[in-house]
Amino acid sequence: MAKPQKKTIITCAVTGAIHTPTMSDGLPYTADDIAGQAIAAAEAGASILHLHARDPNDGGVSMDIDHFGAFLPRIKQATNSVVNISTGGSLKTTIEKRIAPAMRYSPEMCSLNMGSMNFSFHPLAKRYDTWKFDWEKEYIENSDSYIFRNTFRDIGVVAENLAPHDIKFEHECYDVGHLYNLRFCMDIGLFKAPIFLQFVFGILGGIGPEVDNLIFMKRTADRLFGDDYRWSVLGAGAAQMPLATTGSQMGGHVRVGLEDSLFISRGKLADNNAQQVAKIKRIVEDLGSQVATPDEARDILGLKGGDRVNF
Repeated sequence: MAKPQKKTIITCAVTGAIHTPTMSDGLPYTADDIAGQAIAAAEAGASILHLHARDPNDGGVSMDIDHFGAFLPRIKQATNSVVNISTGGSLKTTIEKRIAPAMRYSPEMCSLNMGSMNFSFHPLAKRYDTWKFDWEKEYIENSDSYIFRNTFRDIGVVAENLAPHDIKFEHECYDVGHLYNLRFCMDIGLFKAPIFLQFVFGILGGIGPEVDNLIFMKRTADRLFGDDYRWSVLGAGAAQMPLATTGSQMGGHVRVGLEDSLFISRGKLADNNAQQVAKIKRIVEDLGSQVATPDEARDILGLKGGDRVNF
């Protein structure tokens, strides 16, 4: 079984993907706001910054390398945190476009979704009466027809194209079958141990956010990967802090951020990402664990180092 880590890595998902509506004024979408909030999250204790780009004109998720380039160098200059670029992007974007920013900037880490799935957030459309951008309501309402495509061929395209960049993947697993997908990919040589798993709970179309499911995912990973993995917990919405707390006590790492939940407590929107990072850091430390520094995170995950990125 994978051994608990003495240090807890905090990942902050700063910007939000296409499923995160911009209804909260705390969610950044301009380069200035993304850079500012990422830097503040790092100062609050985030070892890893998981980043999407957004179009500054309409808030939509963007895979434009220039949009990433507007904030990546500023974050690197101001922090020592590990930068993790998404390869998820929009649900309607090709895999080639989804990996273009990583190909250009060669970060230390990238997220990689380990299976295709229904990925719906249409219930959000009934929660709001007003919208910040015109495209949001229709896009969210229609998400009950969307499939988040991550075929074995797509996964292979990501693995093979990013292999020369020595990028460590955050393997996002939304259900138990995704763990078996990853085991198969390792068996055919696409990925090498040790791997980093992100257990994702609470997305409509994926596994639910119950503690029993966390235990089940962890036991399955132990069986499939033995000692050759590290793991983290991502709870969507109201499950964010409870599952992160439980996961940290089980020896895992944690992910918070406005991509995963717009709230800081029940019914109260978070002001910014740093507020969520500070809260989980306080919880982790109050329960007797220590939070990893960025360099400790690099050592735990076996990363190539910030001196080998292209930004």
